[in-house]
Amino acid sequence: MKLSPHFTLEEMTKSSVALRRGIENEPGSIEVGNLRNLCSDVLEPIRCHFDIPFSPSSAYRSLVLNNEIGSSSSSQHIKGEAADIEVPGVRNMDLARWISGNLEFDQLVLEYYSVTDSASGWVHVSYVGKNRNEVLSFNGTVWELGLKGSEEI
Repeated sequence: MKLSPHFTLEEMTKSSVALRRGIENEPGSIEVGNLRNLCSDVLEPIRCHFDIPFSPSSAYRSLVLNNEIGSSSSSQHIKGEAADIEVPGVRNMDLARWISGNLEFDQLVLEYYSVTDSASGWVHVSYVGKNRNEVLSFNGTVWELGLKGSEEI
């Protein structure tokens, strides 16, 4: 099922962990609606701006799958409101900066990014409709406001 011109329900629910461990990862109608909004209002504009195909490394996660990977029980992935993304050939810092300056979002998190490795980490972005536009960085231990690691070496 297409959720938007470039994104399908299948890619928004794919999980190698779920496949390997036999975990069901099927969203309900509310979660599908949330995924549709995330695709049309966030992922499509990113796809169109950079003109590079990409697929989220993680989007919807069932509660069982989310718990299995050790993520927070309040994760927006459970509601179909979030995706972890990278765009091939685009530095994650540059992707996060573009999203921050050009799109409405609930949370934008630059995760596990290191200034010494511009290909490191990924970008977590969520969309809920009534968005906070909260920008954070997470290095695996510390949460900080803003995009950290922007100083180039």
